[in-house]
Amino acid sequence: MNRRLRTWLPVAVVPAVVIVGVLTVPLQAGAAVDLPDKTPAQVLAMIGDSNVTALSGTIEQTSELGLPSLPSTGSGADASASSALELLTGSHTARIYLNGPENVRVQIMDRLAERDLVRNASDVWMYNSKDNTALHVTLPDTTGMPRPEADGAQQTPAQLAERMLAAIDPSTAVTVGKDTRVAGRTAYELRLTPRTDATLVGEVSIAVDSETGMPLRVEVQARGQSAPAFSLAFTRLSLDAPNADLFDFTPPAGAKVEEKTLPDPSAIHDSAMRDKAMTGTKMPATAEEAKKFLEELKAEQPKNGGGMLPGVTVDGTGWASVVELPAGTVTADLLANPLLAQVTESVDGGRLLSTALVTVLVTDDGRVFAGSVPAERLQAAAVGG
Repeated sequence: MNRRLRTWLPVAVVPAVVIVGVLTVPLQAGAAVDLPDKTPAQVLAMIGDSNVTALSGTIEQTSELGLPSLPSTGSGADASASSALELLTGSHTARIYLNGPENVRVQIMDRLAERDLVRNASDVWMYNSKDNTALHVTLPDTTGMPRPEADGAQQTPAQLAERMLAAIDPSTAVTVGKDTRVAGRTAYELRLTPRTDATLVGEVSIAVDSETGMPLRVEVQARGQSAPAFSLAFTRLSLDAPNADLFDFTPPAGAKVEEKTLPDPSAIHDSAMRDKAMTGTKMPATAEEAKKFLEELKAEQPKNGGGMLPGVTVDGTGWASVVELPAGTVTADLLANPLLAQVTESVDGGRLLSTALVTVLVTDDGRVFAGSVPAERLQAAAVGG
């Protein structure tokens, strides 16, 4: 080979290799995914059988709900409410670390601040770098507390998935969409589509990891919109156990720390037992008695949405249902709060919060009506229609 050609060949080859690499990586990332076919019940069973106990990753949340921007200043309840609403607007990034049920860390990355939630065994820390405040909660020891025993008739994930499908089928069409890729992992797409036009929700899409069954992405699309109104998805994910020191937390110097201890669960349990004894209710001693006891409790549940809190009613079924909270739920002081005026509009008989997916009506007498339905549906429910 010509000596000059040998000299310049590496100079020509290196850029070519770089160009090929730059082109190949996006092509691989965007390559079509073709997984073995599964039914909706099989994908649901994968979710039920998922057992991921360790991971680290980055989660992105995007919201296009139509909520107004709120000032982050304020104090007390106003600041807390603004902070909660802020999480429902715009885009947010969080890092998450998990190593078993007792080691969890979530870092919410704000523009100029960071919020941390850290659990290490019985220690739970919540820290906000914006105002350098921390809350430390000590969890009670639950050793020796009675735990529910495994039921011999417990269903398998596949059986549970079939029952879930049967329960939601009257209101929801469940299908498996195109195979996809999320955070570099292949996934099935489970799609839930309301069978009614009387709801704001157009479709819910859940990307399910093809290997572990863990949901990797959830998207909720509002009716009539092409882009998701709400999305929560992993953008990076590793199933390796994170380093143990990630779950150690020490508040920074000068941080204002509030200490809290939760009530002893054994004392709560003993108090409940005393209450039962005082009312003459015999606690079940055998499996058969326990079954009968649960059936009696079920029979005593409110007929308007059993299991709801007292005074709470549900009008309608499925996606078009409306939940009503009784008069006085929202106090006069809260009705007059400027923050409520910022996020709602005045309508006949109250104030209305409208988003792409949920509508909430607060009446002048403090009742609350909420649902994934148009405002007219709530107003009709408020007047008894």
